[in-house]
Amino acid sequence: MGVPVSSPRSAKVIDLSVMRDRMRARRRILRLAPEHDGLEMLYQLDSDPDSYYSIPVLAWGLREDGEVVGMVPWMEGLMPCHELEDPQQGHFVGYRDPETDEVFMLAPDHKVFELEHAAAYYDYEVSDRTTLLQQLPDTLGTHALCMTNGESQWQLKQVFGWRLYSDGNIEALLVDETRVTQTPVLAGDDCLYPGRSRHDVVYFFQRAIANQIREQDPATLEALALMMTGESDQVCVEVHDREA
Repeated sequence: MGVPVSSPRSAKVIDLSVMRDRMRARRRILRLAPEHDGLEMLYQLDSDPDSYYSIPVLAWGLREDGEVVGMVPWMEGLMPCHELEDPQQGHFVGYRDPETDEVFMLAPDHKVFELEHAAAYYDYEVSDRTTLLQQLPDTLGTHALCMTNGESQWQLKQVFGWRLYSDGNIEALLVDETRVTQTPVLAGDDCLYPGRSRHDVVYFFQRAIANQIREQDPATLEALALMMTGESDQVCVEVHDREA
């Protein structure tokens, strides 16, 4: 005969989706500060472990949990450098000051100070409605390769700037050439639109790669085709050359 035991306590039910939402909220970007001193992100490729590569940092982002991270245009968005962890595209190594060749892992103190004070000054009220918080110019010559369902050609367009929204999403601003009424294009002009509001797929590239695409470099187009479709046939790209 078994030994009597007290009734077991009910297990606490954990809603994993709620936990994920809370963790995502703590990592949400609250504020951006542009990088004006040429600091870079260092990364390595699995295929070339003895070499280091660099890309300029576009901006620094303050997360809700207080962490400050470098931000670079990478593949499908403006990405925190620390999150670059891909066997094919690269692994984050650190930040680099090209003037001193110093390599460091954390955001510089002056950017942390700037972001913390700016976030305290622009302390927006919490709202269920998604609102625009900031708009930054793109200072790196970033280009977007865009595809819309139903179209056969990719469009290569220069990125005008970046918008940060209250939900933490960051969108690239592109120019609709058919709606340009004055030049140069300025922030707030009606011809600007968030890339993903019109295009189903958007990839971001540095200026050097964009120029190779513009020149229809065969090796570059073949590499793009492999990356985006898994096939070696070259992609067809329509180039939009208007400068923002």
